[in-house]
Parts: sequence; C-alpha cells; structure tokens
Amino acid sequence: MNPSPDPVSAPVAPYPPSSGWGHWRQHPSLALGAPLVLLWLLAAALGQLWTPGSAYEVNLSLKLLPPSGLHWLGTDALGRDVASMLLLGAGQSLIVGVVAVGMGLVLGTALGLVAAAQRGWVEQLVLRIADLAFAFPAVLLAIMFTALYGPSMVNAMVAIGLFNIPIFVRVARASARVVWARDFILAARVCGKGGWRITFEHILPNIAPVLLVQATVQFAVAILAEAALSYLGLGTQPPEPSWGRMLSEAQTLLWQAPLLALWPGLAMVLTVLGLNLLGDGLRDALDPRLSHLR
Repeated sequence: MNPSPDPVSAPVAPYPPSSGWGHWRQHPSLALGAPLVLLWLLAAALGQLWTPGSAYEVNLSLKLLPPSGLHWLGTDALGRDVASMLLLGAGQSLIVGVVAVGMGLVLGTALGLVAAAQRGWVEQLVLRIADLAFAFPAVLLAIMFTALYGPSMVNAMVAIGLFNIPIFVRVARASARVVWARDFILAARVCGKGGWRITFEHILPNIAPVLLVQATVQFAVAILAEAALSYLGLGTQPPEPSWGRMLSEAQTLLWQAPLLALWPGLAMVLTVLGLNLLGDGLRDALDPRLSHLR
C-alpha cells in the first residue's frame, strides 16, 4: 500500500471549477452584483479619461437645464454638467474606498494575525485597542480631524480607514484561530515550522477568502461614509465632485429640480447594492461550508 502523502506538503485538491452560465446561475448574487460593480468601475475609469461636459465651469446661463443631447442628465444650479459630475464622483468614491479599505485591511489583518498567533496578553491588548477604536465611528473621527486639520477628502479617508481597522482585526483573528486549530497546522509544527512561517504559508492563504468578502462589504460602507461626510461638508471639498455633496446641494431644489437628487442617489444605491451582492456571491462561492448549498 502506498504511504499517505505529507499533510503539509501535499497539494490540496481544489473544488471542481464551474464555467459558463451554470457557474453564475449557482450564485445569483454574484451574477447580479458583478455587472453593477463593473459598471461603476467603468464609470470611474471613463471619468478620468473623458466627460461629456464640464464638471467645474460655472455658467449661470445654463443652470437647471433638463436632460438633453448636449447635457445628458441636465445641469445643476451653477450650470455644471451633472453627467460629468457623476462620472468624476465615481472616481472619487473609488479612491476613497481603495485607500480606506486598504488601510483597514492591511493594518487590521496584521494585528488580527498577531493576536491569533501570540495569544495571552498580546491578544488581549490588541482586542482592547480594537474595542477602543470601535468607540470612534467614522463621522466622529472626521469631525475630530476637521477640527485639527480642516475638512478634506484625505481626512475622510483616514477616518474611514481607522474605523475599518478594528473590523478586520476581529475578522482576521476569529478566522485565524479556527485555522490554528486544524490538524495540518499541528503537522506543520511537527515539521519544525515556526509561528510566523505558519502564519504566512498556511494561516493567511486560508483566511484570504474571508478577508476578501469582508473587504467587499467594507467598500460599500466606505462609499456611504464618504458620501455622508461630504454631505456634511467634512469630506471632498469643492470644486471636486462628490456624490454626497451633490445630494447636499440638491436638497434645497427638490421641488424645482428633483432629478438633481435622483442621479447621485441612484448611483450610490446601485453601487452599494452591487458591492453587497458581490460580497454575498463571493462568500457563497468561496466558503467551503456553503458547498452543500451550491
């Protein structure tokens, strides 16, 4: 009889890949969320290369124009092209999401892995710091930064990123502790691998799908948080377009020009909906515990 393979060095047989329409049909959330997210990414990329009009030039003679061939979604109270502002606002939301979620993902995952590997007083210290950070939501942190450094998109990104750190700390720690209890980790210890090597070679790859799903969810949260901060005047500052500030400027014109509030609101709803559906679909596709539902 052939000897059994080494549980550490033997490759893990992947799940049989699905392809074509059957793969998407098995995960309807993924099929609905991915196109919405792709549409948002294309809009953000297009806004950096081309816009149908000017999102910065003030022309009061063109204010509050209805949608037309020249101005696809009309103009705002200052005569700026709304479609161009939406495209540029998509880019702003993408930048904020990447920086804020990336900051939380990198720092939070690192602290969570340390807490799971070290245990004892190190784990308790990391958890207590995470609990303290939870007491300062993104809006409150932005207000504090505004008082110290003034309102800006950078301060908003830092505030949202700090809010994301304790979330990823807890997700990474909880997921890593489950992996640390697996038999193949014990086998890796027997083979002489140290804690840090096990963390990078075995723990991190096994919790990466969970972190990816959480990052997708936090991306949606970051977009809403940035819009809320810009709505309050604490985020992206004029003349840079922002979906939240577009809503803030349109609130006084709801009866006169309701479409000014509809477009940025619809853009946020579709983007956040797409990210949430994408996160649900990735969770179903990547989590082996849900394989019986496929």
